[in-house]
Amino acid sequence: MKSRPFFSVVIATFNRGDLITKAIESLLSQTDNDWEAIIVDDDSNDDTYCMVSPYLETYPRIKYIKKEHSGEAMTKNAGICSSTGKYVTFLDADDEYDPFHLESRKAILASDPSIEFLHGGASILGNQFVPDRFDLQKQVSLSECTLGGTFFIERNTLFKLRGFKNIFLGADADLLDRATDAGVTMKVTDLPTYIYHHEVMDSITNMLYTDLQHGNKRG
Repeated sequence: MKSRPFFSVVIATFNRGDLITKAIESLLSQTDNDWEAIIVDDDSNDDTYCMVSPYLETYPRIKYIKKEHSGEAMTKNAGICSSTGKYVTFLDADDEYDPFHLESRKAILASDPSIEFLHGGASILGNQFVPDRFDLQKQVSLSECTLGGTFFIERNTLFKLRGFKNIFLGADADLLDRATDAGVTMKVTDLPTYIYHHEVMDSITNMLYTDLQHGNKRG
């Protein structure tokens, strides 16, 4: 019988064919190999499948799902539903893992099995600010924000929380808030092993940031 992986890594992607191989290579370079990966393609119309297909042929533990376009939250939820690991974590298609990312998080989780939700620990590259989810006219530092890529959530707990809500901005923070309200056992780490690329100008937050900056100048 096939053993259950410790981690399910959900890679949600939409038109990131030019970047996703870097994310996949960073996963393959992990010092801990107790994982499966679910690439969930939100109906990309670029060369995403051509870029990932060689990995699918070589690595059976990497799965690929293509679905109708519905946005990032629903794409992640599709990956969660297909996961089998003890903990579900995330890797955005334009981000990367440090080679010790999974090993460091497994050490924390294994040392205290009561932890249901581990988060935190990112190296942020590029624009350091995003619009405030409660007031888009304000900017907040990413160092003060919740980064969903750093989440490691016990699978059953994630199902009880019903995954991510389909909201325009702040789905990661919303999930963390709901977990807190539900009394989920949490731990925060500051080991910066999730590499968050915020240089990509067509990301939602960067486009909002640019629009606001132009709006402020016009005002």
